[in-house]
Amino acid sequence: MMSKRMWIVALLVVVVMINAGCGQKPTAQPQGSGTQQENQTPPTTGSTDTGTTGSAPSENPSKKPSEDSKEPEAKTLSIDAYFTDDQMMELKKEQKSIRYTSDKDKYKAAYAALQVSGNEKLFALWGKIHLLSSELKDGKLTLDMHMPDEARLGAGGESFALQALTKTMFQFEEVKSIELLATGNQVDSLMGHVELEHPITRNSSF
Repeated sequence: MMSKRMWIVALLVVVVMINAGCGQKPTAQPQGSGTQQENQTPPTTGSTDTGTTGSAPSENPSKKPSEDSKEPEAKTLSIDAYFTDDQMMELKKEQKSIRYTSDKDKYKAAYAALQVSGNEKLFALWGKIHLLSSELKDGKLTLDMHMPDEARLGAGGESFALQALTKTMFQFEEVKSIELLATGNQVDSLMGHVELEHPITRNSSF
């Protein structure tokens, strides 16, 4: 009996040892696996040249703002503007400083100087008369006016107004004559008292 049991035990030990040996059989590693794959450097996804890839386009230093884009500088000129005393008895001369950016605007600036005396003792004869446009062509300065009813003066006031305007504008040597229009039309008289010449010349009298 004992001998038979010992044989069974020995047989079981042999079977266990055979199974253990089979379980330790090494498996073949796939080619390219293991440490070789770990040592490989991953491919880059983009260029490392910061000077060409992904950078914003640089401005062309040769491109400069156009000289024509600069605003013209304002000019300053001292002129004589004419008004009357507060009793409208005589014509008074007052020195004014005007600013303009082009010759076209110079006559508008001179007219604007006639509209404000800056002196409570002087009356601006053109203060309520609106200048619609001004144009100098071939020495003739055309001034288009709009005259509200409240801007109309008596005979003496109208005469002084025309003198004030012509003396002021004829200071400019390029102005040889003045054409006065009322809302685009030639009229016989600006305020109904003094007859207008078309155009008014330097020799005109009022």
